[in-house]
Amino acid sequence: MLDDQTITTEMNKEIGAYNDKQTLDDKEICDQLGAIIDNELTEAENKIWHSHPVWFLDGNPIVGYSKQKAGIRLMFWSGADFDEEKLNVRGEKFKDASVFFNKISDIKKNDLKRWLKKSREIQWDYKNIVKRKGRLEKINLPNT
Repeated sequence: MLDDQTITTEMNKEIGAYNDKQTLDDKEICDQLGAIIDNELTEAENKIWHSHPVWFLDGNPIVGYSKQKAGIRLMFWSGADFDEEKLNVRGEKFKDASVFFNKISDIKKNDLKRWLKKSREIQWDYKNIVKRKGRLEKINLPNT
């Protein structure tokens, strides 16, 4: 696990501030998620979007997390197509899938890294959803 100093220097300051506002247990989860996502999606832009941390590839939202009643929700915008049993909270309208974490030991790094790899390879075009009047289209990425 990375120490707090490493995390705050590597992580977007707004995301670090979001994490710092959480309870101690939730902050630990958020810091771990943020560090792993940053390490795996090195080319991604990250920022606070709709009040929570989100990572984007070429302007398309890929992954984010937020504090909710059930715990820290890790959501993949295109996760419904990842064929991953643990991403079992599915959106009703779009192609998102999520998992909730309530303690740091809930995070299985190998699972998270696999999901992040799939998030590069399987993407729906949320960036242009308004232009397409709410209709999602799958992005055909090279090498997928």
